[in-house]
Amino acid sequence: MHKNVTLNKENTPSVDLTKCNTILSKYSKATHADLIPILQQIQDAYGYLPMAALEEITVRTRIPISKIYGVVTFYSQFSMEPRGRHTIKVCVGTACHIKGAPDIKKKITEVLHINEGETTSDYKFTYEPVACLGTCFLAPVMMVDGRYYGKLTIEKTETILKSY
Repeated sequence: MHKNVTLNKENTPSVDLTKCNTILSKYSKATHADLIPILQQIQDAYGYLPMAALEEITVRTRIPISKIYGVVTFYSQFSMEPRGRHTIKVCVGTACHIKGAPDIKKKITEVLHINEGETTSDYKFTYEPVACLGTCFLAPVMMVDGRYYGKLTIEKTETILKSY
């Protein structure tokens, strides 16, 4: 399922393409098979996929921008919006839901003043629910930057968030 992405060139902030060009220089004869690794590296470098970088990919690789948008909007790993330095993923699977995930989600919203799928205004946190983190024995569980926190309570959740 494709994500909805609004593309508005007038609202695109200027971006230094040095990192993008360094990445693209490794792909002098890029093919469509190279697109996902290129996008992953650019997102790692910038924290998201700036419009200017996508346009540079098109120029340098001759992959049509429509193909690039198709990939970016299809895969949930890609974001065209700046993301926070820390990504919080909260499991909303059955085990976590039964063990209190709704309360954990509510606490995150209260502490960070953002809703699911949003990024704090200081770009410190991005908060997203996920279907499963594969750690049902730790339910309810959240992951911050790849680190798992399990058997959460609302108090423990607040302490963890404030530690960042």
